[in-house]
Amino acid sequence: MYVVVTGGAGFLGSHLCGALLERGDRVLCVDDFSTGRAENISEYFASPEFEVREIDVTSTAAETVDRWAPGRVDAVAHLASPASPPDYQRRPLQTLAAGSRGTENALRLATRDGARFVLASTSEVYGDPEIHPQREDYWGNVNPIGPRSVYDEAKRFAEALTVAHARDRGLNAGIIRIFNTYGPRMRPQDGRVVSTFITQALAGEPITVYGDGSQTRSFCYVDDLIRGIVAMLDRPVLGPVNLGNPSERTVRQLADQILSLTRSTSTVEYRSLPVDDPTRRRPDITAAADVLGWRPQVSIEDGLRRTVDWFASRAKEPVELSA
Repeated sequence: MYVVVTGGAGFLGSHLCGALLERGDRVLCVDDFSTGRAENISEYFASPEFEVREIDVTSTAAETVDRWAPGRVDAVAHLASPASPPDYQRRPLQTLAAGSRGTENALRLATRDGARFVLASTSEVYGDPEIHPQREDYWGNVNPIGPRSVYDEAKRFAEALTVAHARDRGLNAGIIRIFNTYGPRMRPQDGRVVSTFITQALAGEPITVYGDGSQTRSFCYVDDLIRGIVAMLDRPVLGPVNLGNPSERTVRQLADQILSLTRSTSTVEYRSLPVDDPTRRRPDITAAADVLGWRPQVSIEDGLRRTVDWFASRAKEPVELSA
């Protein structure tokens, strides 16, 4: 297939580009490099099946889509958006634009060629959930004007826009809701809990736990998540479909595990819990198993070990920790 990956130089996007190239697809990576990095995709530059274009997917010019990919495409994976809290809170308007205009432009490209379209949505559409674990038929508990709303509502709108194209225009579209994912190529300064804890532990800095650390998350290793996205690209499933690891643990348990893996002497410091921070988060992945034949395979122990090793190999690089 000829696949366009928006946000293809980001953490998830770059891994998706690699997986598609590995199986023989032709890949066009579209990214404005606001949060993506050329380093993430540099190993693919030598491939004749890989192309990268620096494009802002939120451009309002209709003709921009034809500049993305002049030839016919078979699939569009729309991942472009700031995704970590520090990123989307620094870029609130850009985040909303990525979910609205960016999604509309990506849908326009897929519609032009009758291509398969997959939207990378998020577990954040569930907000601070009142149902546990979270199923796809749960409508969520989102504060529409809170500090996280620019990301949550952007993705909720993107889902509505995607479904409207599927129903009104017959587009072969699908929606995945991604739960916490971690692994190599995370930015040390992105503010996500795994990358922050590992970076702090390796540097001997205090581990910053927000609240009392009893809030839970479910962490999926990036290789597993990418298998799910590829499976969604290959099947005419609308969804939405949860993709995540249902193995749930507290943030404090995660901190302790990372301290053990890194053999760090870092202490743990507690800080005030951010507004609207979810207290529990775990996916029900019944639908993913049924319609995609997908389940995570990498244990948290193995995944964290691989991630720690990757960060340790880069420990000499300058690090900017997010607050």
